[in-house]
Amino acid sequence: MSANKTIIFNPKSANGKHRIPNSILQVGASIHGKYEYVFVDGNLEKDPWETIENYLKTGEFKYFGSTVMPGPQLRQAIPFTKKIREAFPDVITVWGGYFASNQYKAALNSGVVDYVINGPGDNTFPQLIAAIEANEKEAIFLIKNLIYKNDKGEIIKTAVEALLDQDTLPKFPYEYLDSFYPVRNYLAKTFMGNKTLSYHSSMGCPFSCSFCAVVPIYNAKWKGMSATRIYEDVKYFKETYNIDAVEFHDNNFFTSKKRVLEFSNLIMDDNISYWGEGRIDTINMYSDEDLKLMRKAGCKMIFLGAETGNDAVLKQMNKGGTQTGKMIKDFVLRMKNADIIPELSFVLGMPAKTEKEVYDQILWDINFIKEIKTINPDAEIIIYLFSPVPTEGSELYQQIIDAGFSFPETLEEWISPSWENFDLRKNPLTPWLKPYMIDTIKNFETVLNGYYPTVSDFRIKGYKRHLLRAVSGIRYKTGMYHFPYEIKALHKIWKYRQPEIEGFYSE
Repeated sequence: MSANKTIIFNPKSANGKHRIPNSILQVGASIHGKYEYVFVDGNLEKDPWETIENYLKTGEFKYFGSTVMPGPQLRQAIPFTKKIREAFPDVITVWGGYFASNQYKAALNSGVVDYVINGPGDNTFPQLIAAIEANEKEAIFLIKNLIYKNDKGEIIKTAVEALLDQDTLPKFPYEYLDSFYPVRNYLAKTFMGNKTLSYHSSMGCPFSCSFCAVVPIYNAKWKGMSATRIYEDVKYFKETYNIDAVEFHDNNFFTSKKRVLEFSNLIMDDNISYWGEGRIDTINMYSDEDLKLMRKAGCKMIFLGAETGNDAVLKQMNKGGTQTGKMIKDFVLRMKNADIIPELSFVLGMPAKTEKEVYDQILWDINFIKEIKTINPDAEIIIYLFSPVPTEGSELYQQIIDAGFSFPETLEEWISPSWENFDLRKNPLTPWLKPYMIDTIKNFETVLNGYYPTVSDFRIKGYKRHLLRAVSGIRYKTGMYHFPYEIKALHKIWKYRQPEIEGFYSE
């Protein structure tokens, strides 16, 4: 009987219809055919702990690997990992994901996490298992993208591996996943299509924005699959499951114009809509003909980090590139002409020298957002409260530390209600953001979502949409944002879904 099997766990991330768990599929692909493993998806299990415990009770499992993103996934990742250490102390626990990489000190100092995979684990995870199985502890230091404690209790960070050629990586084990959870159950009905595939086609991002959790992991590096490789998988899902939409969850899908246009030409006749994330200054270099080709191929919406219309604040964020407030306005008009919906995220509540400067910037961006909606009413607006990211060494990091902000030092603190809300950018514990400022932002957001309901929640249409706009109209046009209880009531009754918190509405 084999006693070195691995549990690969995807903690629950949200309520509702769930997407294919690409993160654990990538881990599975790295050891597929080398070591035995099972998938446990916390999104689809009624009691994921019971499933994990039953596996461990067999005595066949030596490794527990979990992807850990900030926010909701911590609710299962932290307590389950603690339970494993208490009940099955010989099991080796390995964490990966943005939270694990950025908060590795809290993870390793907890005493319940043995190893953190710092970035992609395509080589790291199988090499780690091989070294442990061969009892070659001295070889662990030579494994790249790894963080762990040595025998002296010192935290060791190994060398960072260059991003791999994505086309050379093994294909995801979709058929194997299907033996645990029917793959068709992951293909959700969204505003994009009746069967929407979630897909990840690249690693990293070539920019170093100081508010982004990706930056400390990839250091402004990016590698993408070829258009041909992407299309092979999309075609497989089209032929096997008849998908009609794809969500590209890359950090920056549109980095390579050549790749995007080639992919668009490949799927031109497949009747598949697609959505992805990109940068305004990158896609602004695409020609009008390029944008129209993308739209014809099925590009329906692009998520874009506008962040702010203030050029000085863009510089403070270390946004990089050439983006400006004027470019944002020009670009949303170009998107309107191309019939592609720009989904613009804004980050409000950046630190400043005085309280007045913080609030003035919030009001400035609210007016800028309204200007954007005048230029292109179809532009989707996503509003986030600024949540600091621990990118040590950056100028912005020093500003937030000087302002009195600090991150939790233990895993227990990270799953306290206040910090969970912080991770969701709902209620940051930032000293420079006063309650009245947060109220201003949230009230404006409510009014904005009333007057311009998101198209991604396809339930809000017809009389619902007309009633919301009618109720919100006076407030939006006059700037009377205080106490929008009537709008909140309608949102609650109809269970309005905010994409910035819960993703697209799906069923």
